Parts: sequence; structure tokens; C-alpha cells
Amino acid sequence: MSTTAPRSESFLTSAFRVFSMSVGEMLWSRRTIFMVLVVGSPVIVAMVARIVQSMGTAPLRVNGVQVDAMSIFGAMIWILFLWFIVPVLGVFYGTSLIADEVDDKTITYLFTRPVRRGAVVVGKYIAYLLCTSLVVLPSVMVVYFLMVPFSQIPGTFISLLIDLGVLGLGLAAYGALFAFIGAALKRPLVVGLVFIFGWELVTLFIPGYLKRFTLAYYLQPLVPHSMPAGDTVSLLQGAVFREPPSVAASLSWLAVAIIVSLVLAVRVVEQREYILEQ
Repeated sequence: MSTTAPRSESFLTSAFRVFSMSVGEMLWSRRTIFMVLVVGSPVIVAMVARIVQSMGTAPLRVNGVQVDAMSIFGAMIWILFLWFIVPVLGVFYGTSLIADEVDDKTITYLFTRPVRRGAVVVGKYIAYLLCTSLVVLPSVMVVYFLMVPFSQIPGTFISLLIDLGVLGLGLAAYGALFAFIGAALKRPLVVGLVFIFGWELVTLFIPGYLKRFTLAYYLQPLVPHSMPAGDTVSLLQGAVFREPPSVAASLSWLAVAIIVSLVLAVRVVEQREYILEQ
């Protein structure tokens, strides 16, 4: 009697299987506690600002002028979410998609299943994107409804939707880039932290074309807010993004970054020999 070797599933089916398995693992991992703490900080700031405002005191003044609630919300989107939370979550989750499997010595068992290695990368990446979005985006909405008066919601709700889209795009771009770094390098977390807190911050302030090799350069023009006038950060913002790319160019380059990073991550994982240290 002849035996038939198990047939490999299609790429999409395999990716969905890995996605289903990975969602639960990510939501119940120790990194989730870190993620909740990180995204909870803007909510606490918004609650304090709301309490201060209810006491008849302006939460923020610039040059003696009270800053309105929507401008404060916009500053929080810039500083807390786009400049810190989104890149940090991209680093900690993106680099771990494959690197954690290697560190835990489970990568070989994962690859013994009749699935393409690349489907493992894609499935884990989609799981990362879902988990981070389910935590970050609701946090933004909570901050918005705490900060913005009810009378201003009809006129500013479109800006909120754009904010959610930009942050989701940021999570996708940083996650894809660091998924590739996590698959290709031995110490991806260190490289990722140097990238977001070193390369991106430094090159944005250097005249020339180096800033075009950062993700932040293409994400910033998509944000529908400006910093409160006269604020130090707003002056830096104006200096850094004196000639920002158009929205179409930003979206196009971010899409290229996501696709190329994922393709490279898949290629690395499918071609690399994983020899686990004892």
C-alpha cells in the first residue's frame, strides 16, 4: 500500500492558519502588558487635562494664549502617538515575529508543518497589525472624546478618522520594516531602537535627502493637525518639514516600503537555514 505525502496548503490558507494561531499568542503575551501601559499613558494625560479644564483652568497655554482642545489633541497625535507609540510598538512587535521563535527554539517545529515559510511571516504580520490596531486606535478615540468638546465633534470627526488611518498606516509600515529586520539580523531589537531613536530623529534635522530614507518623513504630511502656534515643537516641525512630500507621494512611498519589506522578510525566512544553539 502506497502512502501519499501531505500536500501543502495554499499560501493564503497557510497564512490564515498562522494568523489565527498567532492572534491569541500575541494578545496573551507579556508584550501586551507593555503595549497597554504605553497606549494608556495618553488616556491618563487626556483625563488629567479634562479634569483641569472642568475646574476652569486652561490645560495648556502658549505665549499666554489658551490652546483649544482640538489643538491639544493634535499635539498628542504628533508627539505621543506618531513620534513614540507607533514606532515603539512596531519595533517591539515587528522584530519579535520571527526572532522570538528563534530565541524560544520553536522555529524548526513551526517550519515542519506543510506550509510555506513565507506564509508564517505574513500570517504573523497580519496578527501583529490586528492586535496593535485593536489597542492603539481605541485609545486614540478615548483621548479624542475626552479632549474635544461635544459641540466640536461634528466639525472635527473627519480629522479623527484621518488620524486613525494614518496611525494604522504607521503601524503597518513600521511593523513590516522591523519584521524584515527581525528575520535578517541576530539583534533586531537593538537595531530597531537605534533606527527610530537615532537614525529617524537625527536625519530629519539634517538638510538634504537623508530624511527621505525614514518612514516618519512620509507619515508626517498625512496628519491633519499642526502644532500650537509658537510652541517649540511647532518650530521644529516647521524646520523639519519645510518641503514635505505630497499626500500622494507619501502614500505611494509608504505602500512601497510595506510591500518591499514584507517581500524581503519572506525571502529571508524562506532561504535562511536556522541552526539553533544548544
